Amino acid sequence: MAPKQTKAEKKIAYDGKLCQLLEEYGQILVVNADNVGSNQLQNIRKGLRGDSVVLMGKNTMMKRSVRIHAEKTGNNVYLSLIPLLVGNVGLIFTKGDLKEVSEEVAKYKVGAPARVGLVAPIDVVVPPGNTGLDPSQTSFFQVLNIPTKINKGTVEIITPVELIRKGEKVGSSEAALLAKLGIRPFSYGLVVLSVYDNGSVFSPEVLDLTEDDLIEKFVAGVSIATSLSLAISFPTLAAAPHMFVNAYKNVLSVAVETDYSFPEADKVKEYLKDPSKFAVAAVAPPAAASGAPAAAAKEEEKKEEPAEESDDDMGFSLFD
Repeated sequence: MAPKQTKAEKKIAYDGKLCQLLEEYGQILVVNADNVGSNQLQNIRKGLRGDSVVLMGKNTMMKRSVRIHAEKTGNNVYLSLIPLLVGNVGLIFTKGDLKEVSEEVAKYKVGAPARVGLVAPIDVVVPPGNTGLDPSQTSFFQVLNIPTKINKGTVEIITPVELIRKGEKVGSSEAALLAKLGIRPFSYGLVVLSVYDNGSVFSPEVLDLTEDDLIEKFVAGVSIATSLSLAISFPTLAAAPHMFVNAYKNVLSVAVETDYSFPEADKVKEYLKDPSKFAVAAVAPPAAASGAPAAAAKEEEKKEEPAEESDDDMGFSLFD
């Protein structure tokens, strides 16, 4: 039987393991582990086995190990992890796709009853319908101001009732009623709080961004940069085409108002002298398009008409 490790030996072993994981993995998910049981955590470890490792521990030990490892390696990017180690958190080291790992972790949520004193993570609404409880249990509903009626010898809730609001503590009456109704309103599991990726730290919401979202944000950024460049007359790659177009419009305006001219300006001046040409230019393309079938029809008619006989073909001349 192996001798039991002392606290100092456990700290040294933990420090070595954490430092090894920091060297081996460049991606880390910082997760909250409130109300997560040991069996549930074991199932998560099994589900992530292969390309991910779950490491739990005290925040002080994790911060100390991270700080020492950063000093030994001279790589201060690890220090960005320290502010994230607050509360009941753990670390998931992974080499896989961050989004896929995050989705896999979310699968291992389990239902839990509403325990007294627990802060509700969501709103709890009791649905209307038959509860199956006998009329002697109406006192629970009266204390909580839940409208009921007796139907076929059982208590029936008339309307949906918001029993507990998010952020409120669960009272003894609420917990007892939910237990009697067999409602397990809460679900718990590891919740991703932050993502560390080779020195960069960002929110887990970033993992849900699609390519369309990125394109939309990029286009919005280019639009803002272009507007700013045009407003302060500072040339940039995005604003250059607009600046050239605006400059051309200014030159064209000067040419129209003066005797100065150039080939493109001559066309504009010609249209301005005779505005009817605008209408002709607008109507011409449809007319040409509609004229093509008509011309083809006329050609078909010509082909179908019999050829006229000439005087020579008749064998005599009318003027003989």
